[in-house]
Amino acid sequence: MLEWLVALCIAILVVLVWPGSKYFVPDRQPDALLHGLGFSQRGGNDKRCVPDREEEAPRTVALVCKPSALANYLQKHCRTFSDFSPCVGWTWRASALLQSVYETCWPYESPVQFVRDNLQLSDEGLVALDWAVPSYQKRRRTSSHSASPVLLIIPNSFGRISRNVVKLCEMALSHGYLPAVFNRRSHNGTPLTTLKLQQFGDPADLREAVRYIRHRQPAGRLYAVSESSGSGLLLSYLGECGSSSYVTAAGCLSPVFRCQSWFEGGLCWPLQWALVLYQKICLSRYKTVLSETMQTDGLFSSCSLRGLEEAIFCQSDRSNPAAAASTASSGGGGGVSGLPPGAWDAYWERNEPLRDVDEVAIPVLNVCARDDPVRGDTQTTIPLELFETNPHFFLLLTDRGGHCGFSTQSEGGSAASPVGPVAAPNRHGTNWSHRALLEFFRATTDFFNAEERAKQLAARRRGLGGGAVGRAFRHRSVSTCKRVPACSHNIHAIYNWQRSYTR
Repeated sequence: MLEWLVALCIAILVVLVWPGSKYFVPDRQPDALLHGLGFSQRGGNDKRCVPDREEEAPRTVALVCKPSALANYLQKHCRTFSDFSPCVGWTWRASALLQSVYETCWPYESPVQFVRDNLQLSDEGLVALDWAVPSYQKRRRTSSHSASPVLLIIPNSFGRISRNVVKLCEMALSHGYLPAVFNRRSHNGTPLTTLKLQQFGDPADLREAVRYIRHRQPAGRLYAVSESSGSGLLLSYLGECGSSSYVTAAGCLSPVFRCQSWFEGGLCWPLQWALVLYQKICLSRYKTVLSETMQTDGLFSSCSLRGLEEAIFCQSDRSNPAAAASTASSGGGGGVSGLPPGAWDAYWERNEPLRDVDEVAIPVLNVCARDDPVRGDTQTTIPLELFETNPHFFLLLTDRGGHCGFSTQSEGGSAASPVGPVAAPNRHGTNWSHRALLEFFRATTDFFNAEERAKQLAARRRGLGGGAVGRAFRHRSVSTCKRVPACSHNIHAIYNWQRSYTR
């Protein structure tokens, strides 16, 4: 036990000291050490439609996007985009690493409780939807006739429900949304009923969950938000489904875009070690049953994110030991013995989040920070050319904020606002990135409604029956699913509905 405590203390010291160790050199400027540790003594506000260059003075917020009517509308109506005042000086909230760890690991006392729906999929696997409701609400369920918009939240790919996700649910409730957290197979207490785990960018399970949400809340619009590495699943879904995604607008908080290189070594070893350990703990309860389809010895002995992902999804067929031995002797796979040649690259050809990015048909806001310690260097990990050329993608790039942190100067000293459908959230007690996302959803919805009204008015002037056009638009957004009876909360009832729907 003592050895584990010593190892933990050493890891904490390395995490705190390592980012600034390279700045202990004589020719550095006096504030270089502060910058290396994630602190800053400067601030300011700015808003741009082009990315900042390295030789220019640093900006607080930059809006990177392709010029369009929607971009102009967002610049005019989204004041939160330029209203970011990060913490500066000698405070832990000014450190990119500390605020990232705080938002990820620190518990959060919230008046929000979750009601779970277990959804049985077509292959008898289980995923879960956790619906956030206020603790004072007597009715545990929301009526299916409610017209409130639904906010689908996709946490990180490791299944950790972070403080950031809970705070987003709380703020979404205060703005009239119905938040629902999507839990993958075996994540967050969801039972693993099949030998299949969800691959990093496979949107099949998410597609069935979205169909269920559309059946349960047919009258409300659907918005989607992803956190950290969970953005890979959301971007894969939007690219694969295109205009049939049922989503009005989407947002990504501190997304990881180039996921293959990130798994291959884009994360510093203390953070990578912590993520690998957490994932092993979650999978350890299924060690016996998983041994039927994968080599669990290699799985639980791996020390990197790549090795863990390879051991789960890229292993060769265990029913053919001769083939496995030949591929192991040939050195195929590069990370785990027994991998077929090129298995790692083939895996990412199917799971890279941006593989179908040209098919995305809705506005997507991405909120990132330059000092993100998890994603890595801005110039190599953020595809700036995507935001400059694709009219559907928008990037809010801040100088400071860490990974899903974005702490502000006035955030620490104010209490959170009460949760309620009519209670306005406390501006100083909420996360800036959450306010920016919800304002983006409101602005894009208003923009599309204005565009639709303009089309109807033009149709009326031409004598083409604008009223019919308006009804077709509304029905197209809410009535594409087959009408089925009210769904029971029982797992088997949901499964029977799914079978009848897929038939």
